[in-house]
Amino acid sequence: MTKISPNPEKTLKIPRIIILSGKIIAFFSPKLVTLYAAKLFTTPIKHKTPKRELEMDRNSVQQLVQIPAVGKQVNVYHYGKNKPKILLVHGWSGRGTQLVKIADELLKSGYSTISFDAPAHGKSPGNSTIMVDFIASILELEKQFGPFEAAIGHSLGGMSVLNSVKSGLKINRLAIIGSGDVVQDIIDDFIAKLELKPSIATSLRLHFEKKYGGSMDDYSAYKAATEITIPALIVHDENDCEVPVKAGIHIHKHLKNSKILLTKGLGHRKILGNQKVVDKVVQFILNN
Repeated sequence: MTKISPNPEKTLKIPRIIILSGKIIAFFSPKLVTLYAAKLFTTPIKHKTPKRELEMDRNSVQQLVQIPAVGKQVNVYHYGKNKPKILLVHGWSGRGTQLVKIADELLKSGYSTISFDAPAHGKSPGNSTIMVDFIASILELEKQFGPFEAAIGHSLGGMSVLNSVKSGLKINRLAIIGSGDVVQDIIDDFIAKLELKPSIATSLRLHFEKKYGGSMDDYSAYKAATEITIPALIVHDENDCEVPVKAGIHIHKHLKNSKILLTKGLGHRKILGNQKVVDKVVQFILNN
């Protein structure tokens, strides 16, 4: 276990006006507040690319790629020219350059990376998306630019990688960082942050199941993990305020061939820039 103790990140807070609007809508109509919550749940925030990611952005060959399965487009980053390729998958409200420190270390080790802005993220068009779109994007990029030696996913990207392997993504190793786990837990936490009644969380799940078909729980990370046998590394911080560490531990228990690295004091996003974490992830991917 890696023990690092800088100041942990604070959880992202939902603006008060959004919470108050939800409460007003809920007072008049549970159905409308469910639709309101669904809109918020599927609308990522597009952040400006930070300075630390600009070099990867400049040095990548970029192209818009159509994802036929969901009728959306994603902006793809080709970083490096070496033949062995690693797929990088960002999390909710992230970008294809967010795992830049890992990408840079992989380039030094003779690999290139393929990453992408998920639908409605970064430079990709659209305003709303859901995990189904992430998974479809991963599988389409494998068709067009694979094979990939391994895949590394952060947060929702971690869940998406696990589900993609379950759905046929062929890789030799995988690493997930700060991954979510049980879909209902994620929905429950979201509704709690909106300060709405717990019953709205159930209504929201049923709304998505009706819209997309199937059970939302089928996309829970631990369920995908039970069907995966390739070597896997789970990295999670004990002070992650966005995704509790129990998620990483639970996924680890359901993977047949996994290692877990627990850190302390790095939170949900700073963990991506910690050199010790980056080195451990790259060493695992390279099977060193």
